[in-house]
Amino acid sequence: MGAPDSKLILITLLVELGVAAAVASSLARSTVFKRLLLEKHRSLRESLKLLALVCVPLMLGVLVRVRVPNFLAADLSFEAVILIGLLMGPSAAMVGGIALAMPAMVHGEYGALPVNLLVAMLFGTVKRVVRPDDIWSFSPMIDLSIYRWVRRTLKNPNVDKQISLLVLITAAQFGTSLLGRFYPRWFFELNSRTWWVELLICIAAPIVVGIPLKIWNAIRLDRKLEEQSRLLIEARFDALQRQINPHFLFNTLNSIASLIRSKPELAREMIVKLANILRVLLKDREAFVPLSEELDFTDDYLAIEVVRFGDKLRVVKDIAEDTLPVAVPSMLLQPLIENSIKHGLEPRIAGGTVTLRSRFEGDRLVVEVEDDGVGMEPGRSLPSAVSGLVRESSGIGMRNVRERMEVLYGDAAQVEVVSRPGRGTKVRLVMPQGAASTREWAAVS
Repeated sequence: MGAPDSKLILITLLVELGVAAAVASSLARSTVFKRLLLEKHRSLRESLKLLALVCVPLMLGVLVRVRVPNFLAADLSFEAVILIGLLMGPSAAMVGGIALAMPAMVHGEYGALPVNLLVAMLFGTVKRVVRPDDIWSFSPMIDLSIYRWVRRTLKNPNVDKQISLLVLITAAQFGTSLLGRFYPRWFFELNSRTWWVELLICIAAPIVVGIPLKIWNAIRLDRKLEEQSRLLIEARFDALQRQINPHFLFNTLNSIASLIRSKPELAREMIVKLANILRVLLKDREAFVPLSEELDFTDDYLAIEVVRFGDKLRVVKDIAEDTLPVAVPSMLLQPLIENSIKHGLEPRIAGGTVTLRSRFEGDRLVVEVEDDGVGMEPGRSLPSAVSGLVRESSGIGMRNVRERMEVLYGDAAQVEVVSRPGRGTKVRLVMPQGAASTREWAAVS
């Protein structure tokens, strides 16, 4: 087969974009595909099933390309191997590359197999060195990606992973185009000796890769939204159950009753703060709220606890002013503060101090809740100790915090617990600010 002319190449590139979108959208309608795609830990059987769902229709596309003259857009094997490598790793990508090379090899294009394996190893390795959010947020809008990178680089020069991935896909496409030009009988890939047509071929490759990622990422965000809604409802009812229980209400109302005659103004303030807590817990809240609003809620809770415990409970705040407008997951701090009081300070005769801190470390927001209470029991591993912090609620408070951080920020978030027996416990939350995941959630919240 001779090299296709420029007009056929341009038509083919346009059709390729449509084919990529059609295949990705068709797969996105499959419940099985969505479940397997978003599964964090797939078994071997599940991985093979996901590979089959992706590769079988694209193998038919390669077969159509070798059988039907001038219908070149059906062959998306190069981009498919890249996608599999980025989403599933090198081993799965190599298996997919072998499957996609089979129709071409039957046609005599024996170079398809080694090229697919090389591409699989290259982009499978990329998956291992970059965060999943960097892959999912890869955009087919090349002009916008470059524009944003230039703006960020002018302010703060750095290596952008999105641009690096864009350059890598473009370079790989150029390399395979050269192979297709010099060895047309052994390997097929669109190529042209006209420089601007070759440039369009190279530019089209990351767009074809980015289209399925964009479509499937929308599914991923929908799933996260559903999970976040569930966890938010669970957190609200958990806080309601643990705070507004007979014991809490009895102690609070008893404190108010004792203050009515001696300190009526303080009793009135406690009633107002209790009403504020009830109002917040019973109303619908957004997934994200400004840190200042989250601190207002914890202030009401702490104010009641300070009146109840008297001088035994002290509260210290070290809140950076520039962190107050930052959006954080709602109802995130109260379970940690309650744990500090109930399991750290209440068992201690002399009481103690709860310290709240917030600051920026680079582009990450750090929020800390620390107490100088009894700490955790010695000899316990961190995971069990974390569960031990919330014994009365079967670990739901800390587990909910961890799950919501993971759902919202993925691997970019950190929940660190440091405890010293007899000296206190510190919980450190690290959240990315300005990351792709946060921008995407702002769009859907």
